[in-house]
Amino acid sequence: MAQNPCDNQDNANMTKGCVAELMRQFLVDIGEDPEREGLIKTPGRVESAWSYLTSGYTADLDTVVNEALFTETCDEMVIVKHIHFFSVCEHHLLPFYGTCSIGYIPRGKVIGLSKIPRIVDVFSRRLQLQERMTRQIAEALDDILHPLGVAVVSEAAHLCMMMRGVEKQDSVTTSSAMLGAFRNDRGTRSEFLSLIGINQM
Repeated sequence: MAQNPCDNQDNANMTKGCVAELMRQFLVDIGEDPEREGLIKTPGRVESAWSYLTSGYTADLDTVVNEALFTETCDEMVIVKHIHFFSVCEHHLLPFYGTCSIGYIPRGKVIGLSKIPRIVDVFSRRLQLQERMTRQIAEALDDILHPLGVAVVSEAAHLCMMMRGVEKQDSVTTSSAMLGAFRNDRGTRSEFLSLIGINQM
C-alpha cells in the first residue's frame, strides 16, 4: 500500500501532493470515481486552491507592510471602505465573503493605503471566524501604527447559513472591533460609523 504523503506532516509543512491525495480519497468516500475525465485533475486543482485560500498562515506582516510607513502630522481619521474579502469558516470549511471598512487616527505615522487591503488578505486567507478575523485586523494595525485608535467593521454572507442548516440566503453578519479612541470616545465611534454608512439608532 502506497504511503500517504500526508503521514507525519504538520500543517505548516505539508508536502506537495498531500492535499491532492486526501481529495482523491474524499472523492472515493462520497461515491465518485477520481479517475473519470472530469475529476482526474480535480485533486491537484483543489490543492492549488487551498494553498491560495490559506496563504495567510505563511504571510509575514513585516513583508506585507514593506516599510510603507510614513511620518505625517495628520491626526484626522483615515478610512478605507468596502474592502472585499473571501474567507473560509472553520466550522464547516464553507466560504464566507463580504467587505471590511477600516479607520484609524494617526499618531505621527500613516501607512500606504494599498497595505490596508493586503493586511485584510493576511487574516482572511485562513480558516476563520468572522469575529476573530475582524479583531485580528484591528490588532495588527494597532501594533504596526500605534495610532490613537483603530476601527474595523466587517459585513459578510456565510455559505454555511445559506446552503445548509437554517438556509437563510439574505442574512448578513456584521462584526466590529474598536480600539483606542474609537472604543473610548462615542463621538469618534459615531463619526466613523456614519462615514462608512452604518445607521445608528
